[in-house]
Amino acid sequence: MALSEQERDAVESVPKQLYIAGVWRDAGGARTLAVEDPSTEETLCEVADATIEDAMSALDAACAVQTQWALTPPRDRGEILRRAFEEMIERTEELAILMTLEMGKPLPESRAEIAYAAEYLRWYSEEAVRISGEYAVAANGASRMLTLKQPVGPCILITPWNFPMAMGTRKVGPAIAAGCTMVVKPAKQTPLCMLALTEILEHAGLPGGVCNVITSSSSGSVMAPLIADPRTRKLSFTGSTEVGRKLIAQASEKVLRVSMELGGNAPFIVFDDADLDAAVDGALLAKMRNIGEACTSANRFLVHESVASEFAQRLAQRMGEMTVGRGTTEGVTVGPLIDQAAVDKVAELVGDAVDRGAKILTGGAPVGDNGHFFAPTVLVDVAPDARVLAEEIFGPVAPITTFTTEEEAIARANDTEYGLVAYFFTRDLNRAMRVIEGLHTGMVGVNQGMVSNPGAPFGGVKQSGYGREGGREGIDEYLSLKYAAINL
Repeated sequence: MALSEQERDAVESVPKQLYIAGVWRDAGGARTLAVEDPSTEETLCEVADATIEDAMSALDAACAVQTQWALTPPRDRGEILRRAFEEMIERTEELAILMTLEMGKPLPESRAEIAYAAEYLRWYSEEAVRISGEYAVAANGASRMLTLKQPVGPCILITPWNFPMAMGTRKVGPAIAAGCTMVVKPAKQTPLCMLALTEILEHAGLPGGVCNVITSSSSGSVMAPLIADPRTRKLSFTGSTEVGRKLIAQASEKVLRVSMELGGNAPFIVFDDADLDAAVDGALLAKMRNIGEACTSANRFLVHESVASEFAQRLAQRMGEMTVGRGTTEGVTVGPLIDQAAVDKVAELVGDAVDRGAKILTGGAPVGDNGHFFAPTVLVDVAPDARVLAEEIFGPVAPITTFTTEEEAIARANDTEYGLVAYFFTRDLNRAMRVIEGLHTGMVGVNQGMVSNPGAPFGGVKQSGYGREGGREGIDEYLSLKYAAINL
């Protein structure tokens, strides 16, 4: 399928090389990797495919300027981020088209992500000047205690394909604000957004070597030597728990500072006193945002038995009315999944649930002959041992089960190795407080289907990872605390 002029311009405007020490350059051996449009399975363009030597050059560049960058006035670091925020907002349409082409989400969602991503740059432009410490008198009065925060040092940042711009700014923003240099490795499926962000930071005046970006088809082999390098001080990764475990093991060899935002299995609880109109709206947002390809996506719907049938019918009607298609097409509300492997996994999970007795109210199968599309799906009568309730779906499937008591709902919501986010709907304030405190998750959405906010700490517990991104807490992930005892 031929690209429109606007789509072609968006792709052609982005650099396709590696960015190392402030210079755009080809990969060693001029190697390249193809970037695919998941809605057509056609190649959009090719970008540089970094070698291990390229990656080490990027780390060399980051280390070479770390001391100088750490001494840069906080206001100057903040102003760079502020200028980058402004350019990103100005280029919203171009960047949104680029995101939709390489990732697939509908254009309105891409525009929303650009706005969300840009807010991290603005937030951390303001946090850069608020890094503080303490000065206190010792209990015996004989000495003084001084605490200060300093940049961790060179960081390795690995970003996922599902939010290719926001996951970049959520890591790069606080690192720049804190005074850290970095090597960034975006997902091979969606490198173009990170390359566009890098160019924006360059335009904003970020010195060469502070943010180095390498694109690669082999993340594991290329990044392992950087993680093992004694000069590296921090590793931040967003992705699956399976990969996260391996990276944590690698990082443990050098006892690196680590931030991990990993998988999720979010419960969505609807109590008997819930506003069903609001609950259905919230369910659509929690489930269908980003085509269901989000770690925060509602993965299991736990609905009180007295309202389960009505809720399921309403949700199925709304999801069945959604329009599946190429994300740049007017009126499309559900784009393609990222690749064929994603479609196959979703189909496998639905098939397993049906084999165990689940009924399909809408959807249930791939759509179309070209592209990686799957119909929005609602399942009811889902067996407790169905894989769809235990595994991260990462697709537009809503499995619904029922419960009887509040205690049962909380227990089942917590019955998972994951603990990223949970959602629930109720009109009872006392119940809301009990459920908030009873859920074993890092985040909770109360009567709303989305929790992400640049001003709030994003992260989970259990095998959903540790560390926080966003909010005042996010910059602390890139700062080391130092204590000085002063004898007077």
